[in-house]
Amino acid sequence: MKSAAREIITPNPKMSLTIPSGMAPVEFFNSPANLKNLAEENGLFRTPEDLLMYRKLIGHSTEFDTSIILDTSRHILDPLGRAVRRDQMTRRQKKVWNIMTQILFDYLLETFPDPDRHLILCGEASLDSTWPLNKPGVPSIRMIHNHFMAFPMDLIEHAEYANPTDPNLTDSGHHSLFLRHLSEIYHEFLDVLDLQILYPISSTESSLALTGYPQGLPSWELRGGVSKLKDQYFWYEYEQILLGFLDFYRTFFSLVSTGEAKVPNEANFSGQIEEVLLSSNQFQRVARDLRERVIQDPQFANEIRWRPAYKQLIYRDDAGRLIVTISQNSVGNAITELLGIVVKRREDAAAYAAVEPKLVGRLLAAREKLIQANLGEPIAAPSWPNGEFVPNPAQDDFPDRFVQKSDDEEPNDSAH
Repeated sequence: MKSAAREIITPNPKMSLTIPSGMAPVEFFNSPANLKNLAEENGLFRTPEDLLMYRKLIGHSTEFDTSIILDTSRHILDPLGRAVRRDQMTRRQKKVWNIMTQILFDYLLETFPDPDRHLILCGEASLDSTWPLNKPGVPSIRMIHNHFMAFPMDLIEHAEYANPTDPNLTDSGHHSLFLRHLSEIYHEFLDVLDLQILYPISSTESSLALTGYPQGLPSWELRGGVSKLKDQYFWYEYEQILLGFLDFYRTFFSLVSTGEAKVPNEANFSGQIEEVLLSSNQFQRVARDLRERVIQDPQFANEIRWRPAYKQLIYRDDAGRLIVTISQNSVGNAITELLGIVVKRREDAAAYAAVEPKLVGRLLAAREKLIQANLGEPIAAPSWPNGEFVPNPAQDDFPDRFVQKSDDEEPNDSAH
């Protein structure tokens, strides 16, 4: 059996979506009314800091699938004014976010302890506010987001091979920019990070045997295992990786945009930018080539993400190690696809109903851990009004308003 990306099929219930006349879906999704509706229909838990845990009704996995978002829509009505990256969150928000991540990932490890049987991961994503609203695949909710999932390994093993040119796997073509043209200098630049808990590991060594992914991304092994997720210094190092990524991204695309080699005003590692990036002929040549293509090709220009957006993963590899990796977040680039798993949703109410009780039971068990930690309050949704799953015969009346599916567009990972 060859090591290659897989395409799995995930059932979802039939649902409707009522959008006011004259509004485009992406215009509607960011409205406070829609986000309020999301919390009421699929919400699981909310903290005083507005961190919302909810059920992914059109999700990636029926084994375990939940997300946390920073839902400030009740206080910040302008979607462009909402935090979309970890470095934009308040200190208190980050602290609670880290605790929730640690608790939920610990639950995944307890529930799915065998790496031979289950892949587990969580992916923190910046659902940025810089995409044109009319672009296909645009994140429909603009805020920071953390997605927790589990997949049976036998499901991945027996899945069809994915098309290697799938735009989700190639990051809409941007993958080659970082991996083929800038990989060496990208890794060299991130070597500046003074990390004590996270140790660099090649993606070749930490990639999944079934898929061969991640491919070429900078990766770090968490020495000490899950107990280190409770260590505040781990979260400091986790954020240092993000800050290094942001420096690299801003420096490169500033050079593409202006043609001027300079240290960005928001730089965290100014010296390393000067010594490694701006002194590199390769770095400057790739930026010049990309700048020329943007000038000449309007379609390509519309694909560029001028503001930094990222996906930062924690996953368990085949050897049971916890691995951290980070990638740019572009159109169509989903969290699972960084690990070589393309998810296709298929409307199948009966198949979803068959797995829903166990799935919701696990979500409620995970929520109980957050309740015990006294982090916030549970939410009574129609499918769990009293903390236990209740089959809902009128499932169609409760749409997951994060998503709209059409015949020609697959929902983006960040859109639900």
